[in-house]
Amino acid sequence: MDRTKIFQAVDHTLLAQTATWEEIRQICDDALAYHTASVCIPPSYVKRAAEYLAGRMAVCTVIGFPNGYQTTAVKCFETKDALDNGADEIDMVINIGDLKDKNYAAIEDEIRKLKEICGQKILKVIIETCLLTDEEKIKMCQIVTASGADFIKTSTGFSKAGATFDDIALFAAHVGPGVRMKAAGGIRSFADAEKFMELGASRLGTSRIVKLAKAEQNS
Repeated sequence: MDRTKIFQAVDHTLLAQTATWEEIRQICDDALAYHTASVCIPPSYVKRAAEYLAGRMAVCTVIGFPNGYQTTAVKCFETKDALDNGADEIDMVINIGDLKDKNYAAIEDEIRKLKEICGQKILKVIIETCLLTDEEKIKMCQIVTASGADFIKTSTGFSKAGATFDDIALFAAHVGPGVRMKAAGGIRSFADAEKFMELGASRLGTSRIVKLAKAEQNS
């Protein structure tokens, strides 16, 4: 696969608690250099990054991150705030406890509310696959499809494990028309990225791909 296609699928990500503005600015520069899909950064840096990028690169941020157990009202406020600050894309974390409790209506209602706030801007729904059974993953495919969200996303990268090939294959078999898939966490090589895309993922949440390309360029 052409590496250009891989870069174009990458949400170049830095969500570490210790992230500094200098580091955020660097991933913005790298994203521009490699023509990635977006930068995915903490909400506190969205306004500054959006001003720095000035429309040259999509800015993605995270809501209810990383545990997902904030109230819907808090997630709605976070989303509005992020969009007001210049975010172009929103990656939200579901309430996993609600899923375990089979409180499916609450999950769908929450996603619908955030999508309404996002309007035409992209909403991705993080379900944290490493904490779920296959039955729960399939149920979330159905809920995300019904909710009108744009993407289902595997992982935060802050739990026990990240994306697996099996998870993306499972998503592909169960999401409805128009729902795209994002693999995130643990994408360690161009071969991994290519495999995820061959399975149907159209976005990749990773910092490793650009780092690998830069290392090759500097070697």
